[in-house]
Amino acid sequence: MNIIIAFAKPKDIQNFKSILSRGGFDSVTSVSSGVQALSAMDDLGSGVIICGYRLNDMLYSELLLDLPPYFKMLLIASASHVPTEPHSENFMFLQAPLKTDEFYSTINLMLEGVQSLRKKSKQRRLNRSDADKKTIEKAKALLMERHHMSEPEAHKYLQRCAMDSGTNMVETAEMLISLNNI
Repeated sequence: MNIIIAFAKPKDIQNFKSILSRGGFDSVTSVSSGVQALSAMDDLGSGVIICGYRLNDMLYSELLLDLPPYFKMLLIASASHVPTEPHSENFMFLQAPLKTDEFYSTINLMLEGVQSLRKKSKQRRLNRSDADKKTIEKAKALLMERHHMSEPEAHKYLQRCAMDSGTNMVETAEMLISLNNI
């Protein structure tokens, strides 16, 4: 599974990379800005992002708003930056200074959660009816024709819209088709 480390200070990045390496976590990408983190998450598809309270270009809370569906965020921050508002199930917080065993177990728990999400999603896709599959294909074809998207881009666009609107892909595809018929 993929891990992204996102901290503003290069020293923090190096420290966490070293800690993760000692714990057997070798697939680690490091970035210092939110934009770089979002790009890395898009490239990797799923995993855990470990970040500090403030990156070079945004706060963790701004990054959390754009978190892709198969990523979870672990915020590492001091007591003065403890989040006060409740966050989603894709978010966890550990207070610095860290206990390494707690850190490792939290990461493992989060990675297992990401794997479980992917399995459930795959099972839902396999269980779709033929009519649902045709609806999604029709919506993707519209996106490809009208907006010159590739098939993977159209699929990703539908997924993102479904996630943003809180609907499933079939409902999103149906909405897109109905808007096209207006």
